[in-house]
Amino acid sequence: MSKRGRGAKGGEGGSSSLPTGRRASVRVKTARGRTVSQTRWLQRQLNDPYVAEAKKRGYRSRAAFKLLQLDDAVRFLKPGTRVIDLGAAPGGWTQVAVERAKPGPRGGAVVGIDLTAIPPIPGATILEMDFYDDAAPDALKAALGGPADAVLSDMAAPATGDPQIDHLRIMALAEAAHDFAADVLAPGGAFVAKVLRGGTERALLDRLKRDFAKVRHIKPEASRADSAEMYVVATGFRGGR
Repeated sequence: MSKRGRGAKGGEGGSSSLPTGRRASVRVKTARGRTVSQTRWLQRQLNDPYVAEAKKRGYRSRAAFKLLQLDDAVRFLKPGTRVIDLGAAPGGWTQVAVERAKPGPRGGAVVGIDLTAIPPIPGATILEMDFYDDAAPDALKAALGGPADAVLSDMAAPATGDPQIDHLRIMALAEAAHDFAADVLAPGGAFVAKVLRGGTERALLDRLKRDFAKVRHIKPEASRADSAEMYVVATGFRGGR
């Protein structure tokens, strides 16, 4: 039975995964050349505490806080962890993985992949290629230099406006990420992937329960309340199908 939860408030080393301080609300007027929907998006961005906190901490996206909160709740990123970040652009999740895995001479590694170019991230190896490219799995394994302890996927297809189509597209990405994770993870490893509200489709959930000791659904605090996204977090990889 999967569990649903919210992100924890504390991080490793005492760093908070929630925004700090209070900010005055910003109102945006509709300007020439800007639609009402564009104005609403801009106002939401300007008033989003996670956007401000990401800028303050040097994260490349507010999504960094989603991974921080998921890890606070489950603790799958530890010093020395070998991590693969699928769909890494613009790099927020990769930055968090580097912070918590602490790659260096004593172990640990972080490899990200995305079709979109990502500026270098100290401590990480970035591959600019399509995850669906036939050569991608071997390229990721070679870059990591061994089995992974965690495979992360925040991959999402562009929204179509049709909930059913969007759900199917997200699930297809999650399934592809799981197939890769099952091939590259070391025993005891973790898998994290974005899904949409309604949970994981039965076929994938059954496979996750077969492959992992524990499977949960978590909606971190940093996920906007009106968003249908959730994350499936599977831990304790059994080491085979």
